[in-house]
Amino acid sequence: MPIDSDAFDLPACLALVQAGDQSAAHDLVEFLYPQVIRIVRSRLPRRVSEEDLAQDIFLKMFSRIEQYRGDMPFTHWVSRISVTTCIDQLRKQERRPEFRYADLSEEDTPLTREQLMEAMATADALAPTVTDRIDAEIISAAGPRLKLIANYGAGVDHIDLEAAHAKGLIVTNTPGVLTEDTADMAMGLILAVARRIGEGQRLVRAQNWDGWRPTGLMGTTLRGKRLGIVGMGRIGASLARRARAFGMAIHYHNRRRAHEDIENELEATYWESLNQMVARMDVISLNCPRTPATYHLLNAPRLQMAKQGAIVINTSRGDVMDEAALVRGLASGRIGGAGLDVYEHEPVVTPKLLKMENVVLTPHIASATVEARIAMGEKVIANIKAFTDGHPPPDRVLTSMF
Repeated sequence: MPIDSDAFDLPACLALVQAGDQSAAHDLVEFLYPQVIRIVRSRLPRRVSEEDLAQDIFLKMFSRIEQYRGDMPFTHWVSRISVTTCIDQLRKQERRPEFRYADLSEEDTPLTREQLMEAMATADALAPTVTDRIDAEIISAAGPRLKLIANYGAGVDHIDLEAAHAKGLIVTNTPGVLTEDTADMAMGLILAVARRIGEGQRLVRAQNWDGWRPTGLMGTTLRGKRLGIVGMGRIGASLARRARAFGMAIHYHNRRRAHEDIENELEATYWESLNQMVARMDVISLNCPRTPATYHLLNAPRLQMAKQGAIVINTSRGDVMDEAALVRGLASGRIGGAGLDVYEHEPVVTPKLLKMENVVLTPHIASATVEARIAMGEKVIANIKAFTDGHPPPDRVLTSMF
């Protein structure tokens, strides 16, 4: 039934809204909506899209509500969102109603533990990044308002999912949008190590290159070599497509065998035994998620099983590989070279790795493209928007997934 604007008691309705009466909140919006429609239509050009009109309507509506807001607990209409680091896409959304009360960090640096706990205590939704360690203690600080942790990134190993679930918190991530860029980086590292690109660059920059010679910085061709992919998910499959273009033979180990259509497309050979696969590969690439089961998956015994001179690539998470064991394998010559974008004690890198010429080191930039960062931000926005609208977020993370 339409609201009778003449009989509507605005102060009384606002008092009920402040007390948490959702029915009163609905009545308030019903009362304001036609008034805002008239204001907007009188000020906007006649030719305006419904989307633009709706956006202006809600902006003005929430501006009107804000005059009376105080600490009104709008469950879906207003959310206090705490964003832990500088995310341009979220900053650009500040004028949208669901982001109107967002705390947006202007710094591209992690929050302190104390700041993170304060955000957990006051926010309705938290948008953290991979550098924010959200452990059980941090989650225990969550206030009664917090319902959503909308992670800016695909990996969620920095969040204690069990503790979040026990606290009744929904966790989301940004899957799919990092796939191609991360696969590009993995392929780039394979090329850089096999063709000794890092060594060559350092030689030229140091002005120590004295010209072409037949035996200068000889690397190894990729054509005909075996690539063993550990983790045939989106990224692993995308890497396989790139490697096939270089003439590499695709092999993989995964928790579950890939669909036969994927195997046929990639001409991929499945190895149920990781040990047996590692022993036969020329290049081993880690592309699996970080879980308790994958901690030090590539450990000292497996590195010892590797083919003499094998190349190891890691673009997943640092502690999926035993970094100390890798150093020993490189020093002994068992491992011929390594390309690393992630590190076990990140941002600290094992000092011995820094001195090894046959190692290419990059600072966790596999997904660092403008396009990927924008897409990640849009995913975070979509998850928060769905939540504030009362719908299940599209990228919810379940503990059973890991």
